[in-house]
Amino acid sequence: MTDFETVELEYDPRGYVTLWLNRADKNNAFNAQMIGELNVALERIQSDDNLRFLLLRARGRHFSAGADLAWMQESANLDYNTNLGDARELGELMYNLAKLKLPSLAVVQGAAYGGALGLISCCDMAIGADDAQFCLSEVRIGLAPAVISPFVVQAIGERHTRRYALSAERFDGLRAREIGLLAECYAAAELEGQVQHWVANLLLNSPQAMRVSKDLLCEVGHGELTPALRRYCENAIARIRVSPEGQEGLRAFLHKREPGWRGENNNKGESR
Repeated sequence: MTDFETVELEYDPRGYVTLWLNRADKNNAFNAQMIGELNVALERIQSDDNLRFLLLRARGRHFSAGADLAWMQESANLDYNTNLGDARELGELMYNLAKLKLPSLAVVQGAAYGGALGLISCCDMAIGADDAQFCLSEVRIGLAPAVISPFVVQAIGERHTRRYALSAERFDGLRAREIGLLAECYAAAELEGQVQHWVANLLLNSPQAMRVSKDLLCEVGHGELTPALRRYCENAIARIRVSPEGQEGLRAFLHKREPGWRGENNNKGESR
């Protein structure tokens, strides 16, 4: 087991994992160590077939202040090739999170600046506090949101990305929901309760079906209709129908009983 200093993996007995950003004293700002540890943690999560989904969260008041200032000062004194290496490590983090096999949900409180928006955008879903503050702040310090930009565009669209990347305006959780960065936002005092509601809802679903659906949607992309995509989708439903979880789900539905992947503990906090 790897001992982390800047992140934390917390496994829930119901079968999901929370990946915590754990530099609360630095407002969870990125540095080379945190980026490296996040990549190691995601590799471990990716290889664990028993996990249902991932929560990405942050200790302390803020989700993440973006890049650590001390790390950035060091970077300013490095040559191009060394900076390129740092950028590739950050890119690896974003791609690893975006391509994770299991569903991911980000939970955002406080400030989420710069690269933090990349992490949020790479998750399948995100919720947050309505008073959370978001900012693509790079241009204020003479930089650009380069590595994270493809993921932010996918999350909020090209037009919104142009506005916030070029203006470096701050916006709150309500606006983040409006433009699609957050699926929902809640009063700060209600956020933790809502996290548990989202967890309970995800625990109702077939773990295999969620992974297959994520693969399917990655393949579908923007939904361009091609013969190859049609065949992929037809094969996908045929494969999952004959899989053990597919068969169990269908039988449970037809016999009006709970499927096997739902245990007694999984339904705690369930709201219907």
